[in-house]
Amino acid sequence: MNVLSLFNGMNTGRQALENVGVKVNKYYSSEIKPYAIELTQHHFPDTIQVGDVTKWKEWDIDWKNIDLVLSGSPCQDLSAAGKRAGINGSRSSLFFVFVDILEHIKKLNPKVLFLQENVGSANKLDVGIMSRALGVYPCRINSSLVTAQLRDRYYWSNIKTSQTMFDFVTDIPQPKDRGIMLKDIITSGNVEINKHTCLNTGSGETENAKQEYLLHRNSTTGMITLIQEEEKVRTVNKIEMCRLQGFPDNYCDILTTAKAGSLLGDGWTLPIIEHIFSFL
Repeated sequence: MNVLSLFNGMNTGRQALENVGVKVNKYYSSEIKPYAIELTQHHFPDTIQVGDVTKWKEWDIDWKNIDLVLSGSPCQDLSAAGKRAGINGSRSSLFFVFVDILEHIKKLNPKVLFLQENVGSANKLDVGIMSRALGVYPCRINSSLVTAQLRDRYYWSNIKTSQTMFDFVTDIPQPKDRGIMLKDIITSGNVEINKHTCLNTGSGETENAKQEYLLHRNSTTGMITLIQEEEKVRTVNKIEMCRLQGFPDNYCDILTTAKAGSLLGDGWTLPIIEHIFSFL
């Protein structure tokens, strides 16, 4: 397949294709974050970097031979954790750039496949707008089925669809529950909850001065998961963050914990994407 990955991040789409045995001919990546590009080229040096998604009309791509378009357009304006600016917010409105690119390719290759992902906490109105723009409604899968984290996401795709009376729907079934709990993936310490609640840019072992802040944030927002280490608490370390997204322990070894956390926190859950690509 010839693949165009928009908002490529840490290249989960390419890794998933490799893992399910789909042969990749050319893989074009649109990404501007330097350490995301660094990690991508480390694992897949043949990746063709094309740059800023908003400058797509300048890209030197054989558009008619693109078989699959991947998009994880920014969720910050859609997520319940954000300010809820919606699909027309400054970042999440980049979704429409993906739509423009997809429509351009469809004119040259009507059979092109696509996958678009975004947060499960998106407003129903925004989900409807995105669905009508793509001509298909999404399926909804929580990464808790295949990893030790709660990560509710919508997935729009024409890889496998069914038709209701009026609409096309993404017909990807739920993956089998693997029963992985947070206690199963931590490298040390103890936890009181079964699933990690929000994968953030954790900085590994915390300093004493941060203990009160971490405990306060955990109790007031619930948006941070703490691991008890004797008399201290900490957030997830780099190995644990990789495991939460279904990656090998050493996948982000070339990056600092903060940079790895940034990419993993914004990225796709590898086993979920493998599951979707198993229907290619």
